[in-house]
Amino acid sequence: MDLVKFVEEQAVVKNEIPAFKAGDTISVHYKIREGNKERVQVYQGAVIQLNSEGTNATFTVRKISNGVGVERIFPVNSPNIDKIEINSYGKVRRAKLFYLRGLTGKAARIRSKRIK
Repeated sequence: MDLVKFVEEQAVVKNEIPAFKAGDTISVHYKIREGNKERVQVYQGAVIQLNSEGTNATFTVRKISNGVGVERIFPVNSPNIDKIEINSYGKVRRAKLFYLRGLTGKAARIRSKRIK
């Protein structure tokens, strides 16, 4: 099993991403290929979970689009992620924010953390 992890660590190119956690609002600049053209699309929303560690790590970002909640899972080491910007730090008490799926409007807000 250690041999598999060793090969994965060597094969995957690691992205330099900022430190964020559940509750933070981030903007993910993601490369989209349409035919032979490539463009960068910005996906902005709240991080609701960080999953796994190492080469298989992922994070889930949730946003509200036209009144409908949309979640997208991004692999941390994806070559299609151009950059990640942190817009605000959230103050939450849980690591997985699945309860946001059932909330709407003002109830779905995440308090921002004061940075000293």
